Amino acid sequence: MLKLLKNLKTKEWILVLINVALIVAQVYFELRLPDYMNEITVAIQSPNVEMSEIWRSGGMMMLCALASLACAIVVGYIASVVASSLSARLRERVYSKVENFSMEEINKFSTASLITRSTNDIIQVQQAITMAMQVLVRAPVMAIWAIFKIANKSWQWSVSTAVAVFVMVALLTTVIVITLPKFKRIQKQTDDLNKATRENLTGVRVVRAYNAEDFQQVKFEKTNENLTKTNLFVNRMMGIMQPGLTLVMNGLSLAIYWIGAYIINGADLASKAGLLADMITYSSYAMQVVMSFLMLVILFIMIPRASVSANRINEVLSTEPKIVDGNLTEMPESRGEIEFRDVSFKYPDASDYILKDITFSAKKGEVVAFIGATGSGKSTLVNLIPRFYDATDGEVLVDGVNVKDYKLDDLNNKIGYISQRAVIFSGSIATNVDFGDSGKGEIDRDDIKNALDIAQASEYVNKYTDTIDHHVAHNGTNLSGGQKQRLSIARAVARKPEIYIFDDSFSALDYKTDKKLRTRLFKNMKDATVLIVAQRIGTIRDADKIIVLDEGKIVGMGKHEELLSTCPIYKEIASSQLSKEEM
Repeated sequence: MLKLLKNLKTKEWILVLINVALIVAQVYFELRLPDYMNEITVAIQSPNVEMSEIWRSGGMMMLCALASLACAIVVGYIASVVASSLSARLRERVYSKVENFSMEEINKFSTASLITRSTNDIIQVQQAITMAMQVLVRAPVMAIWAIFKIANKSWQWSVSTAVAVFVMVALLTTVIVITLPKFKRIQKQTDDLNKATRENLTGVRVVRAYNAEDFQQVKFEKTNENLTKTNLFVNRMMGIMQPGLTLVMNGLSLAIYWIGAYIINGADLASKAGLLADMITYSSYAMQVVMSFLMLVILFIMIPRASVSANRINEVLSTEPKIVDGNLTEMPESRGEIEFRDVSFKYPDASDYILKDITFSAKKGEVVAFIGATGSGKSTLVNLIPRFYDATDGEVLVDGVNVKDYKLDDLNNKIGYISQRAVIFSGSIATNVDFGDSGKGEIDRDDIKNALDIAQASEYVNKYTDTIDHHVAHNGTNLSGGQKQRLSIARAVARKPEIYIFDDSFSALDYKTDKKLRTRLFKNMKDATVLIVAQRIGTIRDADKIIVLDEGKIVGMGKHEELLSTCPIYKEIASSQLSKEEM
């Protein structure tokens, strides 16, 4: 938790110091109330008292109460401002950190967990800081100050107060020791609940199509039940606190008045009035002491859970991305050439290599295609170019420079990447095409329309009355699969990159649209290097170079006609898709 406080700015630390000063003032005003009460108690038992004296003491009590209220309001406001500012900054830092994570770090935490850490965990920290700024200083100052005021009244009363405080601390310690491990489990189970909910909502169409609602309901209920059981256990343990503390407070009041009655009964007549006033005053101060510990109890209930959340946030913030900017300062001549030199790759913590000894080159203006069975490593291979992962062995070169030497922004500006699963963002068609920063200046509306035309998306975009300003829902749910693919292709085309990477980006298109789109693409990309991952022979048969992968190795390389006679695996794939005449 303390580590997160380093994110506070100087202005906020000044507010914290003002907050401390106001809390001390608030405690002072509150502790003056029993003193005036003592004066009133003594005065009303005096035979010659003037009513003005009682009014004066009562008026001072009213002023102290109002001053304490004013301090409490300002303290609460400052605590809210500081806690909210810190939580906003933490969310921003966590978001920025996750944005720079490679796929390895994202997979390490999981998407559901990262969402929980940037929302629920930060809220837990915010609530704890808000409470701590109001209680952490106030409670000990109040307790110590009140104890000094009552220390010389009666040793019997002091002993009873000490016993009450000891019982409260023992009860608090026991509950915290038992519940702290459960708080860690609650946050982990919240991750699991988010994961189950996200999975169900994302796949709701498939769930309904397969009548799997009951199956998904059982999965959700199991996760929900685990979280509920843990929360019930924690809340039951915390539930013991309130009656226990009430018993301690009532018992202390009873002890003070019982001891007071015994002391007053044994005193002489002249001392009884003073002792009665002392008993009432002591009772008020003792309640302040107990209430101070009660506030600490509430804080210590929140701190363990907030501490768990803080550790989870720090895990994200302290994780350094393994894929970072290189030291290249002078960009090479732009050619768009790609070369793989003896590249092998395996996923982190995996024992087997996904890719083995991959060597090939792609010259400027060439179309290089990759084909192979599912799981042969096609997508993994092209994902090494934009550095979604780094090669385990060997080198991946772009324009003669190892991709690890590039600054990530510079490398990304060379590439137009179209993912296997079309990713569409909420907004409009125009904002989805003009997405991000290509480093080549602004993309105007004519560029957007031209990119849509090349991607064969104008056909459906022009049917909308608002054309490129048409609203696109989150994840493109108001578009078909083929429409989303064409929109994501238009996004890459609008960047005018040197290298295009199509990761199975034509799979949702019909053959006619696929052919028209490729014809327009290759006509407009003759000066760019094009890499295509595909399952269809028809999509890649005209490529300048076709690379056949099998179990992570290159088993064939050449043009369509060459591979039919030299590569049995390619011929097998071709014969399963094409007739003899087409082959």
